[in-house]
Amino acid sequence: IEKGASYEEIKAAIKEAANGELKGILSYTEDEIVSTDLIGDNHSSIFDAKAGISLNNNFVKLV
Repeated sequence: IEKGASYEEIKAAIKEAANGELKGILSYTEDEIVSTDLIGDNHSSIFDAKAGISLNNNFVKLV
Protein backbone atom coordinates (compact mmCIF):
# COMPACT_ATOMS: atom_id res chain seq x y z
CA ILE A 1 0.00 0.00 0.00
CA GLU A 2 1.54 3.24 -1.13
CA LYS A 3 -0.83 5.70 0.55
CA GLY A 4 -3.65 5.84 3.06
CA ALA A 5 -7.30 5.78 2.06
CA SER A 6 -10.48 6.94 3.75
CA TYR A 7 -13.16 4.39 4.57
CA GLU A 8 -15.37 6.03 1.92
CA GLU A 9 -12.66 5.49 -0.72
CA ILE A 10 -12.25 1.86 0.33
CA LYS A 11 -16.01 1.26 0.19
CA ALA A 12 -16.18 2.82 -3.29
CA ALA A 13 -13.36 0.59 -4.55
CA ILE A 14 -14.97 -2.55 -3.12
CA LYS A 15 -18.38 -1.60 -4.54
CA GLU A 16 -16.83 -1.02 -7.97
CA ALA A 17 -15.14 -4.44 -7.85
CA ALA A 18 -18.37 -6.14 -6.70
CA ASN A 19 -20.22 -4.65 -9.67
CA GLY A 20 -17.35 -5.26 -12.10
CA GLU A 21 -14.58 -7.83 -12.21
CA LEU A 22 -15.76 -9.66 -9.06
CA LYS A 23 -19.47 -9.70 -9.92
CA GLY A 24 -20.98 -12.98 -8.75
CA ILE A 25 -18.07 -13.58 -6.36
CA LEU A 26 -18.11 -10.51 -4.10
CA SER A 27 -21.32 -8.95 -2.83
CA TYR A 28 -21.52 -5.40 -1.41
CA THR A 29 -24.25 -4.27 0.97
CA GLU A 30 -25.10 -1.18 2.97
CA ASP A 31 -28.29 -2.77 4.33
CA GLU A 32 -28.81 -3.55 8.01
CA ILE A 33 -28.20 -7.32 7.94
CA VAL A 34 -27.75 -10.21 10.34
CA SER A 35 -26.19 -13.59 9.64
CA THR A 36 -29.52 -15.25 8.78
CA ASP A 37 -29.98 -12.73 5.94
CA LEU A 38 -27.05 -14.39 4.20
CA ILE A 39 -28.46 -17.91 4.13
CA GLY A 40 -28.69 -19.04 0.53
CA ASP A 41 -26.46 -16.27 -0.84
CA ASN A 42 -24.19 -17.73 -3.52
CA HIS A 43 -21.38 -15.15 -3.29
CA SER A 44 -17.98 -16.28 -1.97
CA SER A 45 -17.63 -13.07 0.04
CA ILE A 46 -20.01 -10.39 1.29
CA PHE A 47 -18.74 -6.94 2.27
CA ASP A 48 -20.91 -5.28 4.92
CA ALA A 49 -20.16 -1.56 4.49
CA LYS A 50 -21.89 -0.61 7.76
CA ALA A 51 -19.89 -3.08 9.87
CA GLY A 52 -16.40 -1.76 9.10
CA ILE A 53 -14.67 1.10 10.87
CA SER A 54 -11.77 3.42 10.18
CA LEU A 55 -9.65 4.91 12.93
CA ASN A 56 -7.58 6.84 10.38
CA ASN A 57 -6.49 6.53 6.73
CA ASN A 58 -4.01 3.79 7.63
CA PHE A 59 -6.03 1.70 10.09
CA VAL A 60 -9.35 0.15 9.03
CA LYS A 61 -11.40 -2.90 9.93
CA LEU A 62 -13.43 -4.50 7.13
CA VAL A 63 -16.26 -6.98 7.67
